[in-house]
Amino acid sequence: MMTGGPEPDSPDVMSVLELLAVGAPPARFEELLRTARREEAPDSTLAELDQAVRLASRVQALIGHAQQREAGLAALVDTAHDLTLVHGMEALLHEIARRARRLLNFDMAYIGLRAADDEGRASSIRAAEGETTSLSVGLKTFEDSGLGSLVQRSGAPAWSPDYLADRDLPHSPDIDAVVRAEGLHAILAVPLGYGTTVFGTLYGADRKVRHFTPDEISLMRSLGRLAGVAIERARLLEATRAEVTELELDTSRARSSLNVQRRVEAAYIRLIDLVLSGCDPQTLAEAAVKELSGALVVRDCVGRTIVVTGTPPRLTEDDVLRWTYDAHAAGCPVPMPDGGWVAPVTAGGENLGAILLVPDEPLTDGFGVRLLQLTARAVALILLLQRTSTVAHDQIRDELLDELLSDIRTQPRQLIPRARRLGIAIDEPHVMVLARPEGGPEGRAAAWASSYAHRMSGLMRFRDGYVTLLVPSEDPLAAATAVSEELTPLVGHPVTVGAAGPVSGPGRVAQAHREALSCLEALTELGNLGCVATPQQMGFLGVLLSENRGVGEYIRSVIGPVVDYDTQRFTELTRTLDAYFASSSSPTRAASDLHVHPNTVSRRLERIAELLGADWQDPERALEIQLALRLHRTRRTLQHRHAATGAARDAGSPAPRGSGP
Repeated sequence: MMTGGPEPDSPDVMSVLELLAVGAPPARFEELLRTARREEAPDSTLAELDQAVRLASRVQALIGHAQQREAGLAALVDTAHDLTLVHGMEALLHEIARRARRLLNFDMAYIGLRAADDEGRASSIRAAEGETTSLSVGLKTFEDSGLGSLVQRSGAPAWSPDYLADRDLPHSPDIDAVVRAEGLHAILAVPLGYGTTVFGTLYGADRKVRHFTPDEISLMRSLGRLAGVAIERARLLEATRAEVTELELDTSRARSSLNVQRRVEAAYIRLIDLVLSGCDPQTLAEAAVKELSGALVVRDCVGRTIVVTGTPPRLTEDDVLRWTYDAHAAGCPVPMPDGGWVAPVTAGGENLGAILLVPDEPLTDGFGVRLLQLTARAVALILLLQRTSTVAHDQIRDELLDELLSDIRTQPRQLIPRARRLGIAIDEPHVMVLARPEGGPEGRAAAWASSYAHRMSGLMRFRDGYVTLLVPSEDPLAAATAVSEELTPLVGHPVTVGAAGPVSGPGRVAQAHREALSCLEALTELGNLGCVATPQQMGFLGVLLSENRGVGEYIRSVIGPVVDYDTQRFTELTRTLDAYFASSSSPTRAASDLHVHPNTVSRRLERIAELLGADWQDPERALEIQLALRLHRTRRTLQHRHAATGAARDAGSPAPRGSGP
């Protein structure tokens, strides 16, 4: 006897809904069909019941997929939290491999990292979980073989359902031997990195043929990003310990500076203890100022002040930026003319910000400068720890933008509540902005874009050397100009910007992206690097670049006031414009062609200047007007021809020769 759901006397569509509501297994739905056939239900009832069962199966599949995706994201968030609790590089690598194996039910997971002294030409397997031989750990892979080489070159995931049988991959005898010894078939590899730098590969493998789904690849890629941040954090901690060790060695070698070194070490240990206890940047800065004595300011990568202690003097923004860039170039604190110091806050080569210190007394004994440098390291560490806890949230934002930019969406309305939960009102007007720095460090542009998107309650991604931003606005030109003005001084190079919109709702975001990209490419082809453009600002080129700005809108934007004037007052200003340009801008010849007095043409031209503006005869404007006139004339001809064809058909007579269908 079956349990877990209703047992209807006569199966029908409502029976299917009742089973669906209680989450009955698929076998119960098939039992309904068999019961209906045994009871010899009418054919129409059987057809409806069969269709309802098939639809119920699809609903169950969708619910199952959503639950699976939700479980994966929940596991990803738990992993992000747990990785922050692991200390020590080796323990962290084994924990990452263990998490990867459990997350996607792999038979084996392993991690390869580039050797620091090998200039990125080789990687070695540092940790493995689920291995059956001792061959995998310590194996070296080079840049011209294996899935890892594809990942290292492209920075994107690579996979194969059956590695040894896949002849499209770059094989090597050493790697193939290990894969054969472990009995592996399917392998998925994703990059491990931080910022724009890829320093390793995370692998998952099965001992059977397996075709990976897009969701599995995306989940593995997300784990790789989390793991990359965690590994960089562990490297920074190791570097910190190395710094402490170096201080201890210097103390033993230079007895004359023993007191200074001990003070620095003790102060730095106190700062690191604060970081590991989970303090915020403000608490850390206040503790550092007690040792340094003065005013201290912490700024982020886009120049915003996030921490202030004491009362720092007023400094011009240009001077602060110049000294900040000098400090990042030198990789150490640099003095300012007024006695202050600027120290760079960096991690893995990425600019995380800077620290400005204005001491009460000059730093002369080496203690203050050294402690300031170590304070900057501690600030970098705490910012990395904070970023680790939010990287899963940022990954969800990245996936939302990827879905909005894809034309393949089954239910776009579901994206609106998802966006709302992230604080993004996607159903309100937004514009698409694509900005490409023509030089400068990419990490700086990527960090700025992330900060800007959060500040504007929008979405971003950095790919292929340019920033994609979806931000709330009704004016694409104003949004593009704001991005250019803020990003250009930051990267120190021209920034080319294309924008489109506004759009409301998820359905037209991909179209706005294509139009903005077309504007960016058009500026490049025209040689206008460092400029800003939207379809509306590109004149007749905008008609070609825009997917929703038609010929009629273009005509109205260029000569609309003249056409409306003719329509309302039965004048011939449009015809006069045509004759004027046809006569090489000669009023006399235009009057002859129009069979009117030259004074009449002059008065009409004055009226046209009032309607279009005094600059209507400037070369670029005149070209736009002539193109709009030709399009207007062509449209009227086609409309008259179509009207004549329709009249002939209504009268039952053949259409005029040469008329279109």
